[in-house]
Amino acid sequence: RKDFDPVFLVALVPNILVVTPSVPANTVADVIALAKATPGGIDMASSGNGTLQHLLLELFRQRTGITINHVPYRGGGLALTDVMAGQVKFFFANGSSAVGLIKGGKIKAIAHTGKGRLASLPDIPPMSDTLPGFEGYDWNGVFVPHGTPAAIVNKFNAALNAAIVSPQVTARFAELNIESRQNSADEFRAYVEDQMALWSRVVKEANIKLG
Repeated sequence: RKDFDPVFLVALVPNILVVTPSVPANTVADVIALAKATPGGIDMASSGNGTLQHLLLELFRQRTGITINHVPYRGGGLALTDVMAGQVKFFFANGSSAVGLIKGGKIKAIAHTGKGRLASLPDIPPMSDTLPGFEGYDWNGVFVPHGTPAAIVNKFNAALNAAIVSPQVTARFAELNIESRQNSADEFRAYVEDQMALWSRVVKEANIKLG
């Protein structure tokens, strides 16, 4: 808030709840039932303490009341490797990085944390079908140093709005399950504020501490 001014929200990437293929669950309801029936709950990986994958894990726990044992990794790639091997069986994976593994049958996709259906994985439902309002994205945006003249911010925003509707960009985004939308600097500012409010509530309730 103090150091940067928002310019443009470039990309929203939903995460996908994935499991080891041998796990007897195919829906969010199945995962919830399995967790409730498992003494001590289920182990779920994350990309590390405080990452979006950790926050989604905590949000899932808070929304369902199930017992989840957090297993933090140093990065999503390591977590996915162990999910494939069955060392840990549950993980919210980045919706771009997991596409090939899901299509190749290395991991099983249960649901995603975005809206509607994914372009490259249309058979996967959103989490919100089972848990209304459940959403979470890895997102990327452009910022400039605080105090940058409004004329520069507006020119930069207009150029980025034009870029994301080009055929090359829209086609590539679809392949990677990246959502995008035209937006103003003020709309991006509002989105950032909403994200801060959402995840600060999750962090406080879960008592997440770093370091």
